[in-house]
Amino acid sequence: MIAIKVPPLGESITEATVSRWLKKEGDAIAAGETLVELETDKITVEVPALKAGRLASRAKGEGDVVAVNDTLGEIDESGAGAPATAPATAAPAATPSAAPVAAAAAPSAAAQDASVRSAPAARRLADEAGVNLATVAGTGRGGVVSKPDVIAAMTPPAAPKAPAAPVAPRPADGTRETRETRETRETREKMTTRRKRIAENLLLAQHATAHLTTFNEIDMTAIMALRERIKEKTEKEHGVKLSFMPFFAKAATLALKAFPSVNAQIDGDSIVYKHYVNLGIAVASEAGLVVPNVKDADRLGILGISRDIAAVAKRARDSKLTMDDLTGGTFTITNGGVFGSLISTPIINYPQVAILGLHKTQDRPIALNGQVVIRPMMYIALSYDHRIIDGQQAVLFLVKVKELMEDPASMLID
Repeated sequence: MIAIKVPPLGESITEATVSRWLKKEGDAIAAGETLVELETDKITVEVPALKAGRLASRAKGEGDVVAVNDTLGEIDESGAGAPATAPATAAPAATPSAAPVAAAAAPSAAAQDASVRSAPAARRLADEAGVNLATVAGTGRGGVVSKPDVIAAMTPPAAPKAPAAPVAPRPADGTRETRETRETRETREKMTTRRKRIAENLLLAQHATAHLTTFNEIDMTAIMALRERIKEKTEKEHGVKLSFMPFFAKAATLALKAFPSVNAQIDGDSIVYKHYVNLGIAVASEAGLVVPNVKDADRLGILGISRDIAAVAKRARDSKLTMDDLTGGTFTITNGGVFGSLISTPIINYPQVAILGLHKTQDRPIALNGQVVIRPMMYIALSYDHRIIDGQQAVLFLVKVKELMEDPASMLID
């Protein structure tokens, strides 16, 4: 027997949650084949088989919390190559015509990728269950097929329900509803390791910093005109789909150079100034919020920043982030505007000391040169640790970002 152990999970990570077993007890496995996925507060870790054989036992179930070096199960090395279950009777030989039918029943991942826009988790589940993604209605943004869509397609239609019994009126004396009634209206779900760590980190940021937020607004007219003028050429010549985020990222790196305390960190009674910018970009993935960072963003141009943001965001959505992606950040940008947020106060990504929040661009009337005009405006917010960043520096930082975005040509002068 070979024990399946929880591998080292990365810097400062001591535990994980068993997210999904890919093999059942008794299944034949090949060396290097992924057996189980573990979810940490930062990344998803795949645990491979060290030797070929058969999965003899699973010591931990999905949802269990495990520590580094815990035993997840055992592999029976002597069972390599044997069938997973012994057939009760000999199966009839397949006819030549049956092969194409079987192959057509479960389309390959490549065929599905080419025809349907779908999330990685949805493709994986569809391949395992033999579901043709072309027959699944996508409810994600832009019609993307998500994992719940595949699960819904696999679920047989429910039988007609009997008429519901009338609900008893709430007692006039104010007595609480019975436990049986309450349980039919509530669902209890255990928090994942990642969600628990997010909660802990957010509370830590609130309790361990002198948290304050200041606001400004940006007239997006100039940057929208610039993007509209160059986006088609940029995509055709460089293969980069240009969003507004790289412009904000560039403006932020230049503002951080002018106000280095916003890019600093507190270590005991010392202030550590970072002479580089590892720019964190908050990404909402299926597993929860993650903040991968673009290394040395201050050394990149707008196209380079755009490529790196697209790459880390894709790894986040595909659950392929590495520890290097998630460590070493010095400053973070979060964009609630993509979900329609008009204004908010972002929470600092501790131990960083500041975070820039972007919001929805909306046409609003403003006073310009003595006249009221309609312009596309965006509120921006800087949450900062008042222990090392004075209010004046925070306000001037936002003013610098505003000036650069309203006159994007000035970002070329560095």
